[in-house]
Amino acid sequence: MPLFILGRHLFEGDLGMIKKTFAQGVALMMSALIACIPVGAQTATKLTTAKLTIHADQPVSKVSPTLYGLMTEEINYSYDGGLYAEMVRNRTFGGDWSGILHWVLLEYGSAQAKIGEDRATGPSKALGHSLKIEVSKADAENQAGVLNVGYWGMAVRPETTYKGSFFAKADSAEMGPVTVALVNNQSGKAEGKATVTGVGTEWKQFEFTLKTGALEASAQNHLELSVGHAGTLWLSLVSLFPPTYHDRPNGFRVDLMEKMAAMHPQFLRFPGGNYLEGNHISERFDWKKTIGPLVDRPTHMSPWGYRSTDGMGLLEFLEWCEDLKMRPLLAVYAGYSLSQEHVKPGPDLEPYVQDALDEIEYVTGGTDTKWGAERAKDGHPEPFKLTYVEIGNEDNFDHSGSYEGRYAQFYKAIKAKYPELQLIATMPLKGMKPDMVDDHYYVRAQEFFKDQTHYDKIDRNGPKIFVGEWATREGAPTPNFGAALGDAAWMTGLERNSDLVVMASYAPLLTNVNPGGLQWDTDLIGYDALRSYGSPSYYAQVMFGSYLGSETPATKLEGVDAVPDGGVPKFFYSVTRDAAKKKLYVKLVNASTTAQALEIELPGAKLAADGKLVALHAHSTQSTNTIDHPTQLVPAESVLHGVGEKISHTVPGLSIEVLVLEEK
Repeated sequence: MPLFILGRHLFEGDLGMIKKTFAQGVALMMSALIACIPVGAQTATKLTTAKLTIHADQPVSKVSPTLYGLMTEEINYSYDGGLYAEMVRNRTFGGDWSGILHWVLLEYGSAQAKIGEDRATGPSKALGHSLKIEVSKADAENQAGVLNVGYWGMAVRPETTYKGSFFAKADSAEMGPVTVALVNNQSGKAEGKATVTGVGTEWKQFEFTLKTGALEASAQNHLELSVGHAGTLWLSLVSLFPPTYHDRPNGFRVDLMEKMAAMHPQFLRFPGGNYLEGNHISERFDWKKTIGPLVDRPTHMSPWGYRSTDGMGLLEFLEWCEDLKMRPLLAVYAGYSLSQEHVKPGPDLEPYVQDALDEIEYVTGGTDTKWGAERAKDGHPEPFKLTYVEIGNEDNFDHSGSYEGRYAQFYKAIKAKYPELQLIATMPLKGMKPDMVDDHYYVRAQEFFKDQTHYDKIDRNGPKIFVGEWATREGAPTPNFGAALGDAAWMTGLERNSDLVVMASYAPLLTNVNPGGLQWDTDLIGYDALRSYGSPSYYAQVMFGSYLGSETPATKLEGVDAVPDGGVPKFFYSVTRDAAKKKLYVKLVNASTTAQALEIELPGAKLAADGKLVALHAHSTQSTNTIDHPTQLVPAESVLHGVGEKISHTVPGLSIEVLVLEEK
């Protein structure tokens, strides 16, 4: 009831009306307050109380120290236009019927020029073509050249240094200097500018630096290269990098690396999925063509409809592991590509087996080995520690049925030279027992709710399990909160069974959210050229990866309201204990809209009086984060008071929680 009405009745002295009006106002305010309370909270007092008993001193199984990790592949512009920080798109000037992709002719004032692809000359055997700029008219004030639009723009930030390079030659040494500039799309202002001299008649690499001043960060920028003299100029491998994570040359975007670091990943599976196989054998991830100087990397077509620069080669993957302190999980090409091309086991497969042995030597070999020496030549003399090698990817799709024989041939050769390596099969095998089998799941939340006990029933005498790709596919381009609930429910089952499930990795990890950047949804982290954000499922991953113990204690859950009789379960939990840190992590997932009252009993446990509660809540399964609203759903931390042998706690509807309890 508006206060001005109450005031009018006071002035008139109508006491009866005052009482009636006040009562109506209170009733309306109470109704409004109740309407603002989540559904689960409104009905919490009507719920029966469930009981979770935790015997912290009774370990049941060990938790795998490598349970949570990362899997990526070149999809959704995950590398080029994403994690790989290169700002120039199509830096080696590939073209199609429409011309040179993502490059535009530049003619200032009275300048005149034309551009085209020249397949007769390039700076290397790998890059045997180039961009040819024929300038018929130009001067210092009226320059001609080309501009690059980037991956849906170029992110330019204030007071920032950008490092670039290009290969060039001219038909005459009189061509003069090349002007390079980062230019704002709207104002036309050069936000950073450099002049490169010395271009002659032979191919040579030139480096430059662009420094910005005070400006507003924006992705609405492009790169220009121009000359002020008539003649012919050839360009190749034009590159521009912002500051990178750990300042690595040819490195990665800082914001995306920081988001992954927050997940506490223990391994990286690479080069990942279909990107390993390619649509055709000739388009596989041919690792020997991805090492060494960029000018010696020929690029190749990815299976998702665009060309990979191969800037992220084998060594860059390994350095990614090094930067985030992850274990490398190397997937080797095993003779099957997606268009149903395969290599028969036996002599035909032998070159591919040898290629895998060479690859392992590049990763692990000393500088006294052929490929270890090659790695040292590439700038990393120290070998990398390798434990896991996956042979192929999703070979259950190979209609030839050849995987059993192909796997056996790889297994025998690798084990003979590297007996300590754990070898992963991409499908169950009949004739032999692999060290590990890779399971993949892409389902809806309800299916994960139903199946979260999946690994409770698996034979412990079989091979260990790697859940190499999995996700709740709800929400686009990134998951909504309903998907996060499905993911969290699934992860409680993984943790409960991590004596069997040694590793697990969500997929796909990354997506460029610009129109045309998405080939597959749902993806964990979204970004454009300037910004990035974590989805609700990303924050669920952060919570589960940040609070994971070394063992699972004996537990029992009774009397849960959120599990309807004969229906799909909606309440899930996992308890792990970190023996060294003396901490208990109680993870609670309530996928119901109704709150769940819970009594947690810890017989004999001696705990600090205050714990920590990390909570992720939403009012709807469709609630999510976006590139423009990146923090609508993020975990909140609070102090958990009243911790003891018995803890009374209510889990709100639609919530993911972690209770951190510290032992005395």
